[in-house]
Amino acid sequence: MSSLKKTAVSLAITLIPAICSAADAPAKPVIAKVCTNCHKAEAGTLRGLFDNVSLKSKAIQIRMDDNVEVVNFDEKSFQVVNDARKTGNIDLMKNNAIKKGHEIKIEFTDASGVKTATKLTVKPPVELPAAMLISTDEVAKLVAKGSGYYLFDSRPAIRFQDGAIPTAVNLPFPAFDKMAEKLLPADKNALVIFYCAGVSCNMSPASADKAKKLGYTNIKVYKDGMPAWSAKNYAVLTPQILKEAWLDKGTSLVLLDLRPEQESAKGAIKGAVTFPAKSSDKLIKKLTLKQKKAPIILYDTASGTEAAKIAARLIKVGYTNIKMLTGGFDAWKASGYEVTTGALATKISYAPKPRQGEIDIEEFRKFAAAPPADVIIVDVRTVAETALGMLKTAINLPLPDLREKAAELPKDKLVVLQCNTGNQAEMAYHLLKELGFTKIKFLNAQMTFTKNGKYELTKEL
Repeated sequence: MSSLKKTAVSLAITLIPAICSAADAPAKPVIAKVCTNCHKAEAGTLRGLFDNVSLKSKAIQIRMDDNVEVVNFDEKSFQVVNDARKTGNIDLMKNNAIKKGHEIKIEFTDASGVKTATKLTVKPPVELPAAMLISTDEVAKLVAKGSGYYLFDSRPAIRFQDGAIPTAVNLPFPAFDKMAEKLLPADKNALVIFYCAGVSCNMSPASADKAKKLGYTNIKVYKDGMPAWSAKNYAVLTPQILKEAWLDKGTSLVLLDLRPEQESAKGAIKGAVTFPAKSSDKLIKKLTLKQKKAPIILYDTASGTEAAKIAARLIKVGYTNIKMLTGGFDAWKASGYEVTTGALATKISYAPKPRQGEIDIEEFRKFAAAPPADVIIVDVRTVAETALGMLKTAINLPLPDLREKAAELPKDKLVVLQCNTGNQAEMAYHLLKELGFTKIKFLNAQMTFTKNGKYELTKEL
């Protein structure tokens, strides 16, 4: 065989695996699972949950389940349609106008793998006839009565596990056709109520439409759904859900045992803090959790009487994510789940689970003071921002230039990204991850700078 033929064969052998691996690489998702209930994937479109925006760097971050995309935009041509169906420019995104976690659609162009957003549409409230709606107060009265209605949570099971309205049964819209016959009442004139994740969620209206086609005549939709309920009332969860969806997964929470200390010492749920009902007035006044949305789960005995009272008082002082364990400790023990004995902790604290790639604040402080040889700190703010002050130990590589200049960063060192809020730094983290960097972290905190390189650092819990 000639040397030329040998070279050609060798080249073919080298290229074939590379071509195959590129073809076999899983495509990045373009639509969140929650959006597939009503939509299908479309070319040139991303559908998911709004994460954040940097108007200075002209970039939007959208989350599709475990995948995060950072998309640039040109403010001169970029269109925004807000949840009131008003069309405008980036002004409609200012002052946190789009809430984190709200469903959005981004239309984009793609040039050599670089996406540029042309239009962002915020999912608007679902429109329903007034006669079909039921209010929070009306639902609360029915729940207090406990009879004369059937209440269905149309959210997927994983969201139902976050906590549900008392007496609700989970009938997920995606599984409606499969589960409806088993769960819906035989009496088609009975009051049937559906709810889901809020005014822009279409799962409860769509469930109501399916129920109507099955012949049900007295259907209501609690359009405001779980967000409105949680602002004024407590949610409930079962012992099985508490164990499997919360404790087994290490989800951050505050678990309060409301029974007398002597009783809880004989047996309690692992991780609980003692919060005796008889001392609750004093304890609530001392409760100073900064994160008012922290999940607080209460339990007492089987009756739940004290838990319901204390839940109402916690909501009154501003906590908006209160849940009660159905059946209390008695139900937990009867389920055969682990019980711990001995005096419970008395100090209440809450630390939210760090975001993917987030660096510990104290570790960052050490690096900022004197970065080790294998660490580089990158300030991704714009040049105009850094002119007002930046770390003496950092280099500046603005987020808008990062894709083009990423090759300047070493892949064998830990790259720590920071800005002044954490937003641009997190976007930079996902961008570098997309470009193949594996040693990267970002600072998720507020930073204020002075021109001499000094800074103040605060973390919002």
